[in-house]
Amino acid sequence: MNVVEVRNLSKNYTLSNSQLGRMRHLFTSRKNLPGEGLWALREVSFSVARGEAFGIIGANGSGKSTLLQMVAGILRPTAGSVEVHGRLSALLELGSGFSPEFTGRDNVYLNASLLGLSREETDERFAAIERFAGIGDFIGRPIRTYSTGMVLRLAFAVAAHVDPEILIVDEALAVGDIAFRQRCMRKIHDLRARGATILFVSHETSDVKALCERCLWLQNGVVQELGEADEVVARYLSAALHKEMLYKNTRHEDTRHEDTRETRGSAAITGLQVPAAVADFVDGFTKVLDGYRYGDGRAVIVGAELVDTSGQSIHAVKPVDRVALRMSFRVDAQIASPIAGFLVRNGRGENIFGSNTARENYPLPNMAAGDTANVDFHWPTPSMAPGAYRISLGVADGNIESYQMCDYIEDAVEMNIAGGAGSPGYFQLPCAGVTVHSNQRCK
Repeated sequence: MNVVEVRNLSKNYTLSNSQLGRMRHLFTSRKNLPGEGLWALREVSFSVARGEAFGIIGANGSGKSTLLQMVAGILRPTAGSVEVHGRLSALLELGSGFSPEFTGRDNVYLNASLLGLSREETDERFAAIERFAGIGDFIGRPIRTYSTGMVLRLAFAVAAHVDPEILIVDEALAVGDIAFRQRCMRKIHDLRARGATILFVSHETSDVKALCERCLWLQNGVVQELGEADEVVARYLSAALHKEMLYKNTRHEDTRHEDTRETRGSAAITGLQVPAAVADFVDGFTKVLDGYRYGDGRAVIVGAELVDTSGQSIHAVKPVDRVALRMSFRVDAQIASPIAGFLVRNGRGENIFGSNTARENYPLPNMAAGDTANVDFHWPTPSMAPGAYRISLGVADGNIESYQMCDYIEDAVEMNIAGGAGSPGYFQLPCAGVTVHSNQRCK
């Protein structure tokens, strides 16, 4: 059963500064709206099933917040319809629904009542809300004395403890510290495990991939793509990279003379469009999966595998085994400062660990077209939870702070961790020993 149904949703904001213009916009039939004004959304349609985690991504100004505000019933659509079936809790603009003069305690009761809880139900949950927010004595002080992070803590604590059937989170976690952000993500996963439906907006695409099965990509208020989260996120990142390359090339060209431009040749054109040869996988991989690929085409990763200490190819790894990730790439246009790297993710798409040649202080030399390189990354496998892990590979030009991706393959290599029950988390760190100090008296 679908708990959220969005059909041909559109939102137009009038740009008129006159009262007459605003009145005309208000009373004009929605089917006959003039072309003037700003269209924040245009004919957006999707549905979300009960218990599903649904992600929404896009650049700033793409219409994500406007869409969620209409789903939450805060904004009225210009055209189209929204149907929501179930108790909805929304974490949208920080502090929305909070009275700045009321104390944190008073605002908990106020917000909980707006979300449908009785005072007795709020009494039962108040201790859990206060403990989750972790703001100490500030719970008895006015909201106007809170920092932005404290407002987030209290707002999320209330939204997550009213037993929502549908939880909307709109980029609010971006202002939180790392510890509280992790606590929020654990709570979201817990709510989802208990059957709640999640609508999740974040610029942290790794969080979207880890949490959501499906994803909607908005661009300038229009649906760009709707589908599986991994696929949509990969194409969104590829488009963002391509846009950045166009911007850099435009700026570069604006600072050069015409005669200089003419001498740049085909290598300059390569950066403007990903070559067809890079759009599909090349031969040479021993463990290639259906990952997604993007980059400016100046380098092509042509091989990758996991090997043991004797150099033999492997795909199953035992904890504490020493292994090496071996990758090979070819350069098709000059790269002044090459960086080769990798990233390991678990089955939920969460980043586990990774590194690159720059971070490990092994700089690669300037490389020209036709050059090739083989890079081995060695590590002792930590005691990770058993299961399948995916390794993404990349070759870039630049440094750790600023670089341009030349070739990136997501989920290129599979690494299976063998073992028994494993640790309760991601890792099991070796314990050097246990010491017990007891003051118990013998009878």
